[in-house]
Order: sequence, then structure tokens, then C-alpha cells
Amino acid sequence: MLLSFLTAWSQSTDGNASDPSRDDAAKLSLKQLIVALKANKDAEKMLEEKDALEKYLNEKLGIEVKVIIPTSSSAIVEGFANKTIDIGYLSSTDAARNLDEGAASILLIHLRNGKPHYDSVWLSLAEKKYESIKDLKGKPVAFAKRSSTSGFLIPLRDLHERGLLNEKTIPDDFFSKTIFGSGYVSAVEKVFSGEAEAAAVSDYVYYGDKHLTEDQKAKLKIVQKQGPVPSHTICYRLSLPDQDRDLIKRTLLSMNEDNPELRDKVFNGELQEVDPEEHVKVTREALVHEAQYEKLLTVKKSWRPTLIGLLVLLGISLLFFMMKARNKVSH
Repeated sequence: MLLSFLTAWSQSTDGNASDPSRDDAAKLSLKQLIVALKANKDAEKMLEEKDALEKYLNEKLGIEVKVIIPTSSSAIVEGFANKTIDIGYLSSTDAARNLDEGAASILLIHLRNGKPHYDSVWLSLAEKKYESIKDLKGKPVAFAKRSSTSGFLIPLRDLHERGLLNEKTIPDDFFSKTIFGSGYVSAVEKVFSGEAEAAAVSDYVYYGDKHLTEDQKAKLKIVQKQGPVPSHTICYRLSLPDQDRDLIKRTLLSMNEDNPELRDKVFNGELQEVDPEEHVKVTREALVHEAQYEKLLTVKKSWRPTLIGLLVLLGISLLFFMMKARNKVSH
């Protein structure tokens, strides 16, 4: 009897027992876990991270894990709704939309430099004399892309906060021209080519080493910072059973201790729980301005053909009266 007790005690204190997910693996109702990562890095690096994350989660959870990399974040949002995606790594903007649509919520976020947020910045060439966004009035600028939180939405919110835009104006009314890139690097390239005087991107584009070379960064400067930009999120579909959600959360949090290297490669920093509503508060404010921007842009576009038509008619009328006047003079 003593021998049986010692054997049981030994098994309960071995390495596997300390694993936060191992004891509950049998309770996971999912037969396969589908994890989606937003495509925001070099494709080759993401494939390496995909394989490593699959292996890690498979060993921890004891079930088949499939990590996918959809071409767009909208595909992840749709996947939550139709239950083809269980977990997704998304920006705070995508997370806010998920919360609003009732398809998913925030499971965890990553910390950047120990904080749940970072900054958006305007970059210009180092030799330029710009000191704030106000100095860029009437100048051409580039945004990272329309869907970028730090490269468009937060800068748009900041322009409103500073009183440089209002409910009846859009960035084109303040700047001479606004250009949208396909990402951070393409926006900065507009600055190097002279097509834009400044580019709106994340601060880690300038401070980090994943997007620009040291030579490129030496040619740039930060004109202005704006934010905060809520950090990226790990979301879960709301139809996921609570038991599965909690086990997956504990498993991901365990990366902070047993595999921080993989954690940083995939999720860019320490993982932490947050209040979902509080985390996306600033993002939601920015989305209000974006909706206003889209509405004004649609109105302006609808007026353009009408204005062109009126100008054409005015030109024809003017030509008609000039010819008529010329005929009177000749007679």
C-alpha cells in the first residue's frame, strides 16, 4: 500500500504535472485547433513560425493543431463567424470589429516594451525642417494603408484631436495629397522617392530592425508621435466552449515562461490578459472618424462627375457665345 502511494505521488510531481495544459488535455472538446496568423511579415519567416507554433501547441494540448496564414484579416473575421477559425492574431482594429459584430473577443494581448500599447509616428527625411504635423499642411503625405491602425486610423484620429480636421473635412483638405501604400515600407519609400514629404507608420518601423535597414533609418527622423496604439491581440471565437477557451489561454500564457523566444517571434512580446472593451477604446474612437471619412469621401466622389459635367457644359456655352459674338463683329 505504501508502495502504491509513493508511485502515485511520484507521478503527480513529475515534469508533466507542472504543465498548465497537460492535465486538462483530455477535457479539450476540440479535435483540431485552427489558429490564424495575420500576414504581416516576410512569407518565409512566417512559415517557420507557423511550423514552430504548430509543434508547440500540439505537444501542449495533445491534439492536432493547424496554423494558417490568410491573405487578409477579413478572412479571419469571417472564419470566427463560420467557426472555421478558433484563434486569431489580429490588430486592435480587427479585434474591435470582432467585438462589435459579436463573432469573437480578445483572449490575450502582447506587451511592447512592457506596455499594452505603442505609438504611431510621422517620418520624414532627416534634413527636412518639419517639427510637427502642422508643418505638413499643404504637403503630400503617405499613409501605410487604409486598414492600418498605426499607419492611418490613429493618425486620422490625431488630426481631429488637434483640430486640423473636423466632421466636414478629410485629410486631402489639409494635405495637398494623400497616398496610401501597401504597408509600412512602401509608405516610407514614398518619402525616399520624394513623392511624399512624410509617412505615417508604427514606431517600431523606426526603432526596430524588421522593416528598415540602419542606413535607411539614418536618413529619417520622427516629426511627430501620436497614440496610444493598442497592441495586437489574440482573439477567440465566441462560440468556443469556455472550457476550451480557458485551457488555450493558459497554454498560450505558458509561453511566457517556457518558450519566450517563440512567443516573441510569433506574437512580438509578453502575453497578458486585458479588459477587451478597455483595450480597444481608442481604436473605436478612431473607427468613428474613419466612418466619417468614408462618408465624406463618397460624397466628394459622387460630386466629381457632376462638377466635370458642369464644367464641360460651361465650356461649350462659353465657346458658343464667343462664336456668336465673333459673327456679330464680322457682320
